Amino acid sequence: MERLQLTYKDSHVRYLRFGAGPKTVFCFHGYGEEAAAFSFLGKYAGDAYTFYAIDLPFHGQTIWKEGYDLTATDLREIINSIQSANRHDTENGNQHLTLMGFSLGGRVALSLYQSQPGMVDKLILLAPDGLKVNFWYWLSTQTWAGNKLFALTMKKPYWFLGLLQLMNKLKLVNSSIFKFVNYYIHDTEARNLLYARWTTFRKLKPDLGRIRQAVTKHKTPVRLIYGRHDRIILPVRGEKFRKGIEEYCTLSVIHSGHQVLHEKHVKEILPALLH
Repeated sequence: MERLQLTYKDSHVRYLRFGAGPKTVFCFHGYGEEAAAFSFLGKYAGDAYTFYAIDLPFHGQTIWKEGYDLTATDLREIINSIQSANRHDTENGNQHLTLMGFSLGGRVALSLYQSQPGMVDKLILLAPDGLKVNFWYWLSTQTWAGNKLFALTMKKPYWFLGLLQLMNKLKLVNSSIFKFVNYYIHDTEARNLLYARWTTFRKLKPDLGRIRQAVTKHKTPVRLIYGRHDRIILPVRGEKFRKGIEEYCTLSVIHSGHQVLHEKHVKEILPALLH
């Protein structure tokens, strides 16, 4: 496994390369994670695929200097640059890509696919974000007033913590989301990163209608994998998404919580890659 760096505009994007197969997979990790989350796949599918796993902005060792902005165009240019820098890996292989995304990375993969579906051989989404608009995320990142309130709350979070505790007691928010949010809100650095990450990814807004049309037009295999015990991203979102594209889109629900991307689930993930 190699850790490499790409200079993109004023930023330094770090990524991992592992495996030595003729097909190419670009991998996008979840919130608060980094590229190494995918590294175990090299042991099981490295003969079939060469993997490129990217540290997303404000994650891992990537140093992002483009402000709080990331677009599908940025993503395409980063991928194209990585391919150009590693041309010897792909010049004799399939030039099309498999995109794999977990959680937040699922929204990244969906946005990339929407922007250039013809370049994608397969789309593998593990408990993906992006199939439903979260109201709080929309309010915090898509509206001027909401973003100002979001920024203020990250500086002075105590009113929000009180509201969150009340909502939890009234069962207006489930315990998994309560624990998730509570963890990030209590730490100053985590709050700053939360604001930076949510705001930076705000322009990645998958249009599910367009994506379904592209899946049908290009006959793109889509593989959805969810955790049966996931309380953050529910399998029902995938069921709604695949309506009308069942011929190309399969959905598996495995014995897992939200952390579907784990070596202990490799037996369930590998068929999505290899078949």
